[in-house]
Amino acid sequence: MVSSHASPTFVNSLYISPTFHVAVLLEKTNHKHPKTNFDLKSRSSMIHTKTGSGRRILIFPAVQPCESISIGTLLDSLIQLAGDILAFKSKHFSTNKQSFRETLRRIQNLVIIFEEIRVRVGNPRRFFHDSPALLSLKEIHVIFQKLKFLIEDCTRDGARLCMMMNSDQVSDHLRVLTRSISTSLVAFPVASVDLPSEVNDLVDLVVRQTRKYGVQPETNDIRVMSSVYRILALFENRVSPDPDEINRILDYVGIKKWGDCVKEINFLGEEIAVERLDEKKKNSNVRVELLSSLMGFICYCRCVILPRIERDDHHLYHEDDTKKDQDLIRGLKDEDLLCPISLEIMMDPVVIETGHTYDRSSITKWIGSGNITCPKTGKILASTDLVDNVSVRRVIYKHCRANGIVLAGNVGRRRKTQDDVVPESLAATGAGKLIAKFLTSELLNGGKETIYRAVREIRVQTKTSSFNRSCLVKSGAVSPLLRLLRSEDSKIQENAMAGVLNLSKHVTGKSKIAGEGLKIIVEILNEGAKTETRLYAASALFYLSSDEDYSKLIGENPDSISGLMKIVKGEDYGGSAKRNALLAVMGLLMQSDNHWRVLAAGAVPILLDLLRSEEIGGELTADCLATLAKLAEYPDGTIGVIRRGGLKLAVKILSSSDVSPAVKQHSVGLILNLCLNGGRDVVGVLVKNSLVMGSLYTVLSNGEYGGSKKASALIRMIHEFQERKTGSSGSVEPSLQRGRFVHAW
Repeated sequence: MVSSHASPTFVNSLYISPTFHVAVLLEKTNHKHPKTNFDLKSRSSMIHTKTGSGRRILIFPAVQPCESISIGTLLDSLIQLAGDILAFKSKHFSTNKQSFRETLRRIQNLVIIFEEIRVRVGNPRRFFHDSPALLSLKEIHVIFQKLKFLIEDCTRDGARLCMMMNSDQVSDHLRVLTRSISTSLVAFPVASVDLPSEVNDLVDLVVRQTRKYGVQPETNDIRVMSSVYRILALFENRVSPDPDEINRILDYVGIKKWGDCVKEINFLGEEIAVERLDEKKKNSNVRVELLSSLMGFICYCRCVILPRIERDDHHLYHEDDTKKDQDLIRGLKDEDLLCPISLEIMMDPVVIETGHTYDRSSITKWIGSGNITCPKTGKILASTDLVDNVSVRRVIYKHCRANGIVLAGNVGRRRKTQDDVVPESLAATGAGKLIAKFLTSELLNGGKETIYRAVREIRVQTKTSSFNRSCLVKSGAVSPLLRLLRSEDSKIQENAMAGVLNLSKHVTGKSKIAGEGLKIIVEILNEGAKTETRLYAASALFYLSSDEDYSKLIGENPDSISGLMKIVKGEDYGGSAKRNALLAVMGLLMQSDNHWRVLAAGAVPILLDLLRSEEIGGELTADCLATLAKLAEYPDGTIGVIRRGGLKLAVKILSSSDVSPAVKQHSVGLILNLCLNGGRDVVGVLVKNSLVMGSLYTVLSNGEYGGSKKASALIRMIHEFQERKTGSSGSVEPSLQRGRFVHAW
């Protein structure tokens, strides 16, 4: 974390491109930063390895060269930096194409000038740190850094359409940077270097060209932007645009393939997420509306204009972005994202002078109460300025989205997520409805490859938002998708089942699927061509089981529960697959009529064998215990668990020091149900185990996992049993059921 009062060199070094010449930042590696006390040698290593992927477009965090830099080192870095800029010659610029070509020619001239100066500087010691030559070159170095960032943005894969729509801002930035070069060159004392006359003439030429340079939005950019806005207007009225006009736009900005559209969509999604988190920023809502419209435009292009894709390329959308998010949040726990003051997940993280991050509302109250120290370090704050920690905010957003966490403050602020029912713009809404209509038509009328592309797109669309699910349900996509589940093409079957799964999350879609496709989904569960297809069927049954009527229908199908237990038992399925199947079983157990059916499918021995074979403490352990606890709510379930050694196993798990609080909670729930239905013999077994009480008190003290009440009830049962055994309770009637007893151990 960085200090809000660290110098620009240190703060911005967190974002510096790895190609920058590190030597420009330091002359002496043992130099200490006056504010942060960081060793600059380690700092340079950090700069060298940091990529620019976290930088937002049109933000240029340039690094100011240090004061002790020599003119030779500075010139070397300038030449290398200019080389990095010139390497973009072969790239496709999405906007201001002619202006950038002219700029690159001027950079080439500057390289000639710098190389000549480098040869003729003579004794570098005569150029002090505040000499005009050094100051001028330092300014040009900063300008080059910003120019490189700008060029990176205009050639960046995924940001092409967005940069095109920001053409006016790009022009403004380029004009300011170009004229700044002129100002810095004028300040350079050419006479002190004794350059050849032809080089002096070249300096004069560059100064004149950059001084008079008036970059304006180019005619072609204006034409393309007008076309985009015209198409967005058509989307608002649900009118399909001219494909040729769209193709001209895509060709101009450099979007040529389905995969290019995927990159654009991923980028726009990230921008929308960041803008939503920055609602307090001026014109944030307007920008979100435009980004949402562009998202609708690109989605339409991907589905309708550029649908060609190879069979194995669908992972570009399904896996790449998901893997990136998983890598980012892997190993994170909720407590890692808590504000040190409020101990709640931060909604608006900010950095204070000491480099520590807090939620804005909490640290503001802290400072407003008269505290002028850092809450964590106790250090007196020289300044109370707060700096937005956008990186942490983005991590929090992705962590919460991946784990289904809803931030409490979001409800009050009415912040939206990607699963909102209606997009932020009329254009995106219209585009979504046109896409749904098009894809449904492809399902009904297309050939084999057309149908494959359509089901693949439906899989993507239904995963993206509830609005897309609603559009596809209303367009009549459910019935043809269900028919495609019997396709002999395994890829079509898999994608169709994934689409049906996503549509089962929609209320109307759920009713259509249950009414028309329940039998075929159970068939896929047992006989699907691919493992993934069978798992999608299991997940679809879970969503359908949330409705009591559908849960009953699923249970009445003789192959549904047995198919789910086959996945739980199967050696070919991983932990995640088994967990999904167990969730579906738990959903069915919400309907009491399904209880005996789950027992008849052999759930108890399967789950106990799984607990014995698995490493105790994992997420699958918690799910197995939760399912057994649900089964043990009834006497026949209790008998099955106890007869197969379930009580002993549950006590062993409860007493283990390596399990999570959630696992302990479910083990307590199972043991409690066994006691309630098994009588005093079961409680007597617990009394004989010296570790049980200590474990129960541990769960009791950890109330946040919801097991404290159950632990308290068990502790009370054990105390009552001991009191009756010693006769201290007199003639008080036993409170435990005595109707049915089994050998507990």
